[in-house]
Amino acid sequence: MTIVKAYAAQAADKPLAPYSFDRREPGADDVEVKILYCGVCHSDIHTARNEWGGTVYPAVPGHEIVGKVTRVGANVSKFKVGDTVGVGCFVDSCMHCSNCNNNLEQYCETGHTQTYNSLSQDKQSITLGGYSSHIVVTQHFVLSISDKLPLEKVAPLLCAGITTYSPLRHWGIKAGDKIGVVGLGGLGHMAVKLAASMGAEVTMLSRSKSKEKDAARLGAQHFKLTTDKDTMAELANSFNFILDTVSAAHDYNEYLGLLKSDGIMIIVGAPSEPTPVSAFPFILGRRSLVGSLVGGIKETQEMLDYCAEHNITSDVEVININQINEAYERTLAGDVHYRFVIDMATL
Repeated sequence: MTIVKAYAAQAADKPLAPYSFDRREPGADDVEVKILYCGVCHSDIHTARNEWGGTVYPAVPGHEIVGKVTRVGANVSKFKVGDTVGVGCFVDSCMHCSNCNNNLEQYCETGHTQTYNSLSQDKQSITLGGYSSHIVVTQHFVLSISDKLPLEKVAPLLCAGITTYSPLRHWGIKAGDKIGVVGLGGLGHMAVKLAASMGAEVTMLSRSKSKEKDAARLGAQHFKLTTDKDTMAELANSFNFILDTVSAAHDYNEYLGLLKSDGIMIIVGAPSEPTPVSAFPFILGRRSLVGSLVGGIKETQEMLDYCAEHNITSDVEVININQINEAYERTLAGDVHYRFVIDMATL
């Protein structure tokens, strides 16, 4: 066992604080990674505060990880010591169900193992995440990171990037498609960048007029204020796709009527409370409401390579680890442009 330093939540109502724990030694198929940067995702907050239920304490969040390989097991062929690598939202799966066999490990039929607060495949331990100095991961779930881009700006691609890239690819969003992006936060700003890079006509749908200039800078051709009833009425039957990135409670019904017939609204934000929806927007327009998780390992690597090729990264504010509790409050207040990233050298 290797003792690593970390920050952990000890209870739902307690701030994160320094913590130490034992990481397993790398096995034959494992890669040990010294973590250089770790992004701060809204899911970290939900988990630390038990807003989705089921948090096991102490909880070490963090699943937007970039770092350097420090040790490899005897069977590891994909990586060597010194390589720049990433670890995303999950670190294991059964590897033999139909989804795993189709590069959809995120939808493992027996349940994938998330990077933190998740039962390991051996059903013996709970995973502890990237707010820590090192992590040990089976080589299949480790990703190659290009050195072309600043690593602190790459870290959020491991969640915010793939969470938005995967549905854009799955539903075949292409040049000329009209897509509305709901919410300009950590996920939303990546959705705008990626959809615009694919040639889609992007409209930012936001409750905050102050985000209009940023939306344009990120690649949105249009900005529409969702609090303006006249504007929302004018947008009826406008979009082929809507990508909803908001994790706070909100009304999906406000947006369904903005879809064209056969339009698709994709949910990637995860509010902690259920949202009732009316049947009529679906029936009257043959519209669909769907959800999407992150991508599988193959698709995540594809996304990382795509971003390296197109010079796409997240807009970040780098923080010290002792600022994490303040960062949580600022994230909830929308006071970040657009992702906090922890410099793990400050641990």
